[in-house]
Amino acid sequence: MIKMIASDMDGTILSSHLSISEKNKEAVLYAQSQGIEFMVATGRAYSEAKPALDEAGIKCPMITGNGAQGFDAEGNEIFNIGIDKQTTRNIMNLLRENELYFELMTTDGVYAESQPKRIENFATLLANQVPHLTYKMAIAMASTHLNMLPVNYISSYDLLLEDDSIEVLKIISFSDKGADFLQPIGEKVEQLGKLYVTSSFPNNIEINHEEAQKGNAVKRMAEERGISLEDVMTIGDNYNDVSMLSIAGVSFAMGNAEDGVKKIAKYEADTNINDGVGKAIFRAIEENL
Repeated sequence: MIKMIASDMDGTILSSHLSISEKNKEAVLYAQSQGIEFMVATGRAYSEAKPALDEAGIKCPMITGNGAQGFDAEGNEIFNIGIDKQTTRNIMNLLRENELYFELMTTDGVYAESQPKRIENFATLLANQVPHLTYKMAIAMASTHLNMLPVNYISSYDLLLEDDSIEVLKIISFSDKGADFLQPIGEKVEQLGKLYVTSSFPNNIEINHEEAQKGNAVKRMAEERGISLEDVMTIGDNYNDVSMLSIAGVSFAMGNAEDGVKKIAKYEADTNINDGVGKAIFRAIEENL
């Protein structure tokens, strides 16, 4: 019997318009009314994830930064797992050597050095996600969406690392050259320390401390609630979801998920643009998966 559900956001519970559909909202609220704990487990920072949940009227615990942080339903931090500053410097040097744009997710929010680059990379992501969306339209959508999300622009990340009160939780790097270009760079990054490199889209790599994984965070959240992993359901679409899909008693890969992700999950849901999360939640409850 399902007692806890953890869902990814981008490409999963979020539609192509980066919002939570009415059907998905209905399913989440129904699950909560049945006493099932619902939470999101996302690569986004808390400040990037919360607006979509608020808009849908969903109040729930959150796992953010791929498992680097956990929050209760009231927004109180439960844990954080960061990357030490020297390792961060080494990672940044490697990314700069390969002329890659990257951003830092910290305990003080998301930091970026270039607004145009931030919009450009997000537009590429949207263009790849939404059929028939022109790049010009994607730029317009990206500008509008990113303007709604809090981000700190800084002239140099090196200045940020001098602030001992701020901890780096995740580094995300982008390239329109895709996974074949980024994968070997990710492998070099993993050699720099106790790091875990994954991706949420073919055009990025996401770098965390090796213990900051969605699977570890879901396991921790379940244990704190006295819930067996056999009674946990997870839903995701990409490789940063694999660690939580592989440990749950019930796991769904989205219809739009990467093929390798589908092989790991026990069930396949509909796509994110066809209310796949909502349908999967109703199915799990009705069929007592």
